[in-house]
Amino acid sequence: MSRQSTGKVLGWTESVCPVCLQRIPASRVQYGEDVYLEKFCEEHGPFRAVIWRGNSPSYLEWGGAANSILPPFGDSPSGRGCPFECGLCPDHRRQTCCVLLEVTGRCNLRCPVCFAQSGAGAPPDPTIREIGRWYEKLMAAGGPFNIQLSGGEPTVRDDLPDIVALGRSRGFPFIQVNTNGLRLAADSGYARRLKQAGLSCVFLQFDGMNDEIYHAMRGAGLLAEKQRAIECCSAVELGVILAVTVVPGVNDGNLGEIVKFALERMPTVRGVHFQPVSYFGRYPQAPADKDRITLPEVMRAIELQTGGMIPAVSLHPPRAENVYCSFQGHYVRMPDGAMKVWNSPGERGCCGSAPPAEGTKRARDFVARKWSMPESKSSAGATDKTVAENTCDCEVNTASFDEFLDRVERYSFCISGMAFQDAWTLDLQRLRECFIHVVSPAGRIIPFCAYNLTGGDGRSLYRLSMGATRE
Repeated sequence: MSRQSTGKVLGWTESVCPVCLQRIPASRVQYGEDVYLEKFCEEHGPFRAVIWRGNSPSYLEWGGAANSILPPFGDSPSGRGCPFECGLCPDHRRQTCCVLLEVTGRCNLRCPVCFAQSGAGAPPDPTIREIGRWYEKLMAAGGPFNIQLSGGEPTVRDDLPDIVALGRSRGFPFIQVNTNGLRLAADSGYARRLKQAGLSCVFLQFDGMNDEIYHAMRGAGLLAEKQRAIECCSAVELGVILAVTVVPGVNDGNLGEIVKFALERMPTVRGVHFQPVSYFGRYPQAPADKDRITLPEVMRAIELQTGGMIPAVSLHPPRAENVYCSFQGHYVRMPDGAMKVWNSPGERGCCGSAPPAEGTKRARDFVARKWSMPESKSSAGATDKTVAENTCDCEVNTASFDEFLDRVERYSFCISGMAFQDAWTLDLQRLRECFIHVVSPAGRIIPFCAYNLTGGDGRSLYRLSMGATRE
């Protein structure tokens, strides 16, 4: 690729050099129906990576100007700027929605796909006291936020229920655990202990419907364990979201089967979240374009592989974060099995036309409500306000309004996707509008894609360097 582009420049931004991680100018350039991020480092030369494929929807149709706001705090020194002084810094333009707390670096798998570089040589686990300080920091920074306990594999900690209970006692109403499910499957009482401690939802790593996929992505055949983990969660009415890392040529042809599997396990399974593979962690080598799958490709694949049951046009951009970060669709499964869209006409995602500040809060509330499993039919009455605030794009054919409320409460289903950025695709405009954050060991609040960013030699801006500053 020459430094001079022959495509159509759609916009200018900043990025980093994938080799030295220095901030450099970048542009979004369209070639035919595809869009690339192009940049040039004076020392290491040109780089180009695909960020959008296809015209259905097109890059420009999907996008739209979103108002930006400053968060209510900023504790980083001025100087080098984004992405080198996250904390959050005063340049960040979105409030926090979800925060990851990495409670361990240990893991009981050795996956080739691992953004956390977890496993052998992990540092000591943070103590309960340290985690308590993280909770305090988050509450002081504008919380409560939605919390995801992550790692490593958080269930290797025997005191994980205590960490959940501590967060609930500190005022965080929605706590989920990001897990591979192995302990949930092996220990029949573990899901109950987490539920009793106050866990709201299980974010379950779930990459496909055959063991060949798991061997390729996780190093072992794990489908039976995944199914058993869901059964154990169902027994204690603990909601599950299936989290799918999408890798071209490995499981991108299996997305429809995953959605169908999830629908068969409602109301325990509340939705499916697709994450196109990003190249950080154990991926220091430069990926080719064939190694990437973009959000519109995932949306089209879902429609095709579900036989049109989930049409791509029912998947919408987000409102509370950058529009190119994610997609989402919300549905109600009717008694005949049909999936009816649960969005008001003209709304963009879960946040409607709300400004970003209000949209972030609504996004937090929506996830907390929809990803948690209703404990009993008697809770259906609590959906009156929800029904009043939303419009089902369908004719409701139910025997009574109470029956309709129960179906909305128990058979709501979410399809979503999130495109995390790596050193080749990092767009600092998107990064500044990120609302998924990580608490570093030192207690700083850092956007997810900045925290996990690694250069071509595996060097990290935050993940490795912060380990020595743990309090």
